[in-house]
Amino acid sequence: MKITQLSVFAENKPGYVIAPCRRLADAGVHIRAVSLAETQRFGVLRLIVAEWRSAVKLLEEAGFVVKPTEVLAIEVPDGPHGLSELLAAVDQTALNIEYMYAFPFGHSDKGILVFQFTDMDAAIERLQGAGVNLVAREELQEP
Repeated sequence: MKITQLSVFAENKPGYVIAPCRRLADAGVHIRAVSLAETQRFGVLRLIVAEWRSAVKLLEEAGFVVKPTEVLAIEVPDGPHGLSELLAAVDQTALNIEYMYAFPFGHSDKGILVFQFTDMDAAIERLQGAGVNLVAREELQEP
């Protein structure tokens, strides 16, 4: 149920976002999801790609600092209560959401939210117990 996300670290200056994206695009790597977080001096570009091992190699060869991490991709109904109902599954637990971001997916009535929890295994158990659909890695690999 866990999927691999790449975190690309770079100095926060013009061009730091396009350079790794261009490197992946030139190699034919399809970026499925992206999130950008920044501080005053540094930025973190989070990417989900189909072939993450190849992407890590390409980026590291180009001099980027890359860290693969496991995250959960969770299907959420597209509607006013979709997010709040999903969050209710982990409310009143010790699970902490470190970050999350959304991306469109091929299902017209659903969206995908990517989550990083402090305890990924406990989050999987809790979410599955609540009937929440976790998206498999294979589903995200298809463009």
